[in-house]
Formats: sequence, C-alpha cells, structure tokens
Amino acid sequence: MRFKTVQVIAALTAAVAFILAFMSAGIFLVSSLFMAVGLLAVGWLAWSLVRRIKLWGDIQQIRERRRKRAT
Repeated sequence: MRFKTVQVIAALTAAVAFILAFMSAGIFLVSSLFMAVGLLAVGWLAWSLVRRIKLWGDIQQIRERRRKRAT
C-alpha cells in the first residue's frame, strides 16, 4: 500500500505536533520546578527576617527591663 502525499504530510505534521507537545510539557515541568525553588527561597527569606525581627524585639524588651531595674 502506497501512502498518498496528504497522508505523509499529515503524519509529519502529527510528529512535529507531538514533539512540540512533549517539549512544552518538559518546559512546563522545569519551569514549575524553578518556580517551586524560588518560592521556597522567598519563604525561607521571609521566615528568617521575621525570626530576626522577633529576636531583635525580644532583645529590646530585655534591655528595657534591665534599664528599669537599674533606676
């Protein structure tokens, strides 16, 4: 059985479409991975800054108590 020109073109078009679809899926997965890493980094940064500010507030309260005791 011989393929017609239209069938060969349709097969090549389908192959290109599948390749592009798999590339897009791969790009989506890699992009999602980098997005997750970025979100984790921002979350860690925010958590560490909040922890530092909280620690700074605790230190200031301790200093205030010491000043009040000394006077």
